Amino acid sequence: MFRVVRRRKGGSRRARSKHYIEHKEKARELVHARIAHINGFYGFIVGRVSIRNQKSRWGSCSKKGNLNFNYRLALIPPSLADYVIAHELCHLKEFNHGKKFWELIEKTIPDHQLRRHALAQFPLR
Repeated sequence: MFRVVRRRKGGSRRARSKHYIEHKEKARELVHARIAHINGFYGFIVGRVSIRNQKSRWGSCSKKGNLNFNYRLALIPPSLADYVIAHELCHLKEFNHGKKFWELIEKTIPDHQLRRHALAQFPLR
């Protein structure tokens, strides 16, 4: 008996891990600097900030106020990274995508709809 081995999209696990290690610290520096800048406007209390090799998200926010960001933020245009960072920061106040949430985003990213659509052009894998 033998088993079928399927290759995953995006190369081998080792290659993806190497790519993550190569860009993780650059992403960490970018995220911390941009959080400090953008949050200067909002003044939210930020918990832990993590840089991860996420497969399906650019960022996330936990109920405890912890922010997680994809290391690939270091590889996309800065304006799009700012959108993702502002988006997750705004979840610290509004933990949904309701009207109040988008009004918060608009205060720092008035063209957020354009940036959101542009972000879709960048693959996560």
